[in-house]
Amino acid sequence: MVEIEKADGSEDYQISFLRQFTSARIGIGSSGAAIPTKPALEFKMAHAHARDAVYSRMDTEMLTDELIQFKLPVLALHSKATNREQYLQRPDMGRSLDELSSNRLADQITNNGIVIIIADGLSAAAINKNVLVLLKLLIPRLTDAGYKLAPICLVEQGRVAIGDEIAAELGASFSVMLIGERPGLSSADSMGAYLTYQPKPGLTDDARNCVSNIRTEGLALPTAADKIFYLIQESLKRKLSGVWLKDNQGLLNKL
Repeated sequence: MVEIEKADGSEDYQISFLRQFTSARIGIGSSGAAIPTKPALEFKMAHAHARDAVYSRMDTEMLTDELIQFKLPVLALHSKATNREQYLQRPDMGRSLDELSSNRLADQITNNGIVIIIADGLSAAAINKNVLVLLKLLIPRLTDAGYKLAPICLVEQGRVAIGDEIAAELGASFSVMLIGERPGLSSADSMGAYLTYQPKPGLTDDARNCVSNIRTEGLALPTAADKIFYLIQESLKRKLSGVWLKDNQGLLNKL
């Protein structure tokens, strides 16, 4: 039997130890028929942060300046969604490039190689905060391993599937889509990575591998970089991705 926190903040039985394992709202107690004032205010604040994240803007100027360090071309692209309202109401428009962006890609055909695509998704704040740290860990490992890298693509108002079109137009054999995830009430800055072998328009999510909840308080960025690099290696070696590619990293060490 576990009794949750009382309105005055005391606890008859220990429950606080559970909170070290999760940021979920557990054992917040009650005050009459409602929850205590402090958790109620914290909930409203978290909801506000989530809404702010959805409407945040990717700092393309800052990212472009910082991405120069990787000595790769950087392409600024845009989906067919012209603004945030249209992006949210018309998911299909976030999955396709506008005409100007398609024309820009036509001059950048790479024929094979890995393309890294950065999109704002549903939390540009997550991209602004996390993507450069992750790439500083990931790109050197890819180049040291001898992988050919295509231009880095920055996509505004983009969704996951837009990476398939970009990779196909570039002629890339593999895509790494880094995108802001739908913000939760404890994770407004979460970034996801979607990995696809032989990407092309029309693929569905079963063709991708996803590494989710990449952030300081979730899947730590060094761990995420290790996982992404492992999955890229396995995918290219086995020539598949998605539900057909199993994540066996570290399993043998636990036997």
